Order: sequence, then C-alpha cells, then structure tokens
Amino acid sequence: MTQDGPFWLRDPRIADLVAESMHYRDGRVYDLEAFCIIPNHVHIVYTPLPKEDGTYHAMAAIMHSLKRYTARESNLLLGREGQFWQHENYDHVVRDEAELERIIRYVLNNPVKAGLVQHWEEGPWSYCKYR
Repeated sequence: MTQDGPFWLRDPRIADLVAESMHYRDGRVYDLEAFCIIPNHVHIVYTPLPKEDGTYHAMAAIMHSLKRYTARESNLLLGREGQFWQHENYDHVVRDEAELERIIRYVLNNPVKAGLVQHWEEGPWSYCKYR
C-alpha cells in the first residue's frame, strides 16, 4: 500500500459508509461489478445504467454524487471540515469481457498487494458480484 494519506478509510465507520453508498446506487444508476476499500483509496468497477430517456448515467455525475455524499457524511462522522476526496478520478472505459475480468482481478487483489489480507475475500470492504 502506498504511504500517501490521509487514511480516513481505515475507520470502519467511514469504510462502511462508503461501501453502503456504493451498494445503494447499484441498480439505480449503475450495475456494480466490484469494489475494494483500503485505508487510503477506493476502487470501484461499474457499468452505468440507462436513464428513462435512453441516455446513460454519466460517469462524472455518478462519481460526483458518490463523492459528495460520502465526503459530507464522513466529515460529520470524523468531526472535521474540508476536502475529503482527491479531485481526480481515474475513469477507464472497458472495451471487452477480457479487459473487464483483468480490471476486476486488479481491483480485488489491491488489498492483497497492499499486504492487508491474504485473499481478497478476507477483506471486510471488498465486493464482487461474481463471487
């Protein structure tokens, strides 16, 4: 794991909040494929869902909503103010099933690579719908 902080996500209240927020949006604005939460960052893999008008929920809007809500609620839990998330996202459009599988493996193995768990399923804040 990189030593870049802050490490607010090691607080179970914050990690739970973020995980619940990602699950809440599943089936509403995206199809949640996988995620992992480690002490200093989050990875999420999802497929945006279509809106009633036939267009798709925009990735930028999804991330803005998720980050805005979790930042506000996390700051309340932590008794702090100010920026919670970094401004950038590393969005990536998946081109095919093989790439999707590779990305999901990368995300799920992030806590393993960081030395937090031996197997991804041991991570309290890891999820894959294909378990």
